[in-house]
Amino acid sequence: MSAKPREAVVILDFGSQYSQLIARRVRELEVYCELIPAQAPIEEIRRLNPLGYILSGGPASVYAPGAPHLPDFVLKSQKPVLGICYGMQLLAYHLGGQVDPGSEREYGPAEIELSDPDNPLFSTFNVQPATLQVWMSHGDRVTRLPDGFRTLAHSPNSPHAAVGDPERGLYGLQFHPEVTHTPQGKALLRAFLYEVCGCHGGWTPGNFIEESLGQIQAQVGAGKVVCGLSGGVDSSVTAALLHRAIGDQLTCIFVNNGLLRQNEPEQVVQTFQQQMHAHLVAVDATEDFLSALAGITDPEAKRKIIGEKFVRIFEAEARRLGQVDFLAQGTLYPDVIESAVPPPPSPPASGGGKGGGLAAKIKTHHNVGGLPEDMQFQLVEPLRYLFKDEVRAVGEALGLPRPMVWRHPFPGPGLAVRVLGEVTWERLETLRAADAILIEELRASGWYDRTAQAFAVLLPVQSVGVMGDFRTYADVIALRAVTTDDFMTADWARLPADLLARVSNRIVNEVPGVNRVVYDISSKPPATIEWE
Repeated sequence: MSAKPREAVVILDFGSQYSQLIARRVRELEVYCELIPAQAPIEEIRRLNPLGYILSGGPASVYAPGAPHLPDFVLKSQKPVLGICYGMQLLAYHLGGQVDPGSEREYGPAEIELSDPDNPLFSTFNVQPATLQVWMSHGDRVTRLPDGFRTLAHSPNSPHAAVGDPERGLYGLQFHPEVTHTPQGKALLRAFLYEVCGCHGGWTPGNFIEESLGQIQAQVGAGKVVCGLSGGVDSSVTAALLHRAIGDQLTCIFVNNGLLRQNEPEQVVQTFQQQMHAHLVAVDATEDFLSALAGITDPEAKRKIIGEKFVRIFEAEARRLGQVDFLAQGTLYPDVIESAVPPPPSPPASGGGKGGGLAAKIKTHHNVGGLPEDMQFQLVEPLRYLFKDEVRAVGEALGLPRPMVWRHPFPGPGLAVRVLGEVTWERLETLRAADAILIEELRASGWYDRTAQAFAVLLPVQSVGVMGDFRTYADVIALRAVTTDDFMTADWARLPADLLARVSNRIVNEVPGVNRVVYDISSKPPATIEWE
């Protein structure tokens, strides 16, 4: 089964923290896209035969030494181009325009006035008066347009807030249409994709499944695959996709590493043996993992140890199965981006582009950066270039049970990165009990489905308390609950005070050794969702 040719748009990443949001918005408009580092070789672009290019923002100034520049092939292709923020300045600079520092920086909401509302980007907008609310984040600005360009919109601090050369299909926006703070930004991106690039859309979870089945079959051939199954949505969708593509060539290996949530090992085994009828090998390696983690407090060291231990166990189990060539994982796009590492040597099953690029490495994800260099398997990562909401949509399209598809994410290293400091069985049991109370109360109150991720964290400190007539010196539990669409950014959930009070009261009374509960009200950024 071969994948049908599909239209695509390339987003060149110049280091903006919003680059991933551009990709999300384009995918939401049912157009396939890939986010590719600006310095990537032209071969990465040619394989996609893109209908157009989007140039992301970035932290640099076009005149700064070492600033990333526009690859020659973009303009030589004569395909439509949309430059956003730095991408607009770069486009203007390379075509002979002028870019200078602004008289004052623009960060936050702004209002632009349309100078030419009949151009293809704005012609579908019915705006009276001709103004739009947008989100600005820039210091430099275009002060002289290249030949052939005209101003499409302006603001008090940006004389050229939107520019274009409709004859050549070249456009630039000083603001960010990809963020929700630009209310009509998605409509603007739609206009570029459909009216300027000539896209027809139709890239859906169903299309992704069809493409992936063929790509998995082509990559795997007659080989045998083991899938690291945790029971979370990512590994579950990966397993279901592979099972549909290669059937009995797949063996799912579930490793109980002792780092899972309460009753989770039993639930995973029951679900995949009875509901999916998958070939499942269950391994209890609790003692192995806890011994390897003894005395380890550094988060990166924990991730590396757990990643290598997983692979070694897979290798041992695979040898029992005979010849096994591939390891399948539920790695997602945010994992790749935040780890800022290149893709695996084997081609990604989803046909995705490069991750990382100019973005800084935030932390090593277990599925991405925690694998040993001498690993014996080739990787199969069909979800490597999907966002979490896209994975859930694929899971539903594959017919997986809704509770499994919409279960909150769980990190690859499990509770090891939620037990801050040294990981011991006693500390794990304390955290498991507290976490179970939080999830139970969230479900009972209807807040579980209103949060994207919620969990408890055991802090590496103890605090003074009073229980009865006695002074205590006991553990502190932090509660974390966030709302997010893409997990690239997140806000802390405004849980009701009475719900938090009930959870806190239950934890202090029901979990031995805990006398204090705190609630994390930090957003991402500057914090990450997980504490380690």
